[in-house]
Amino acid sequence: MPSNRHGENPWVEALKTFGISAVLALGIRTFVAEARYIPSGSMQPTLDINDRLIIDKVSHHFRDITRGDIIVFNPTEHLQEKFKDAFIKRVIGLPGDKVEVRDQVVWVNDAPLIENYLYAPPDYVYGPVYVPEDHFFVLGDNRNNSYDSHYWGFVPRDLVVGRAVARFWPLGRLGSITSRPEHEEDLLN
Repeated sequence: MPSNRHGENPWVEALKTFGISAVLALGIRTFVAEARYIPSGSMQPTLDINDRLIIDKVSHHFRDITRGDIIVFNPTEHLQEKFKDAFIKRVIGLPGDKVEVRDQVVWVNDAPLIENYLYAPPDYVYGPVYVPEDHFFVLGDNRNNSYDSHYWGFVPRDLVVGRAVARFWPLGRLGSITSRPEHEEDLLN
């Protein structure tokens, strides 16, 4: 049987390499980053159906989630009755914020959000509501076709899987995901 210069069987060496690669890949996917695809049009025009994204699963543990971040989260207790897969939505309300939708505008703490990424302005009225501590209020960018916080409530911080940071497919839309709303409070900081 042939052997390499160190005397180890090439099949054993290949199995070791494969095993280490599998452990590293699983570790990275579990703790660092993972790929996700977009199954619905609720985040259009920012994210299209079948876009492939990289989700950063680490940074939200070390820096605050901010208004405008696009997050992936596991279904809330209410959503678990019908859904098993994770959701992806944009963070609109942070803990303590007052959120309201009226006059086709989202208002946060009585100031309008300027959202240049919307498919269309919201055609509904909602709130006002106050975001509880350690929770987020999330909406889809396709406001009138998104099953989001205005239907089922808030996302607990501990259900956040990570933050969408880059699109890797399709190649024509390759790049980072950076759209953020402008808000009076954000402009003051």
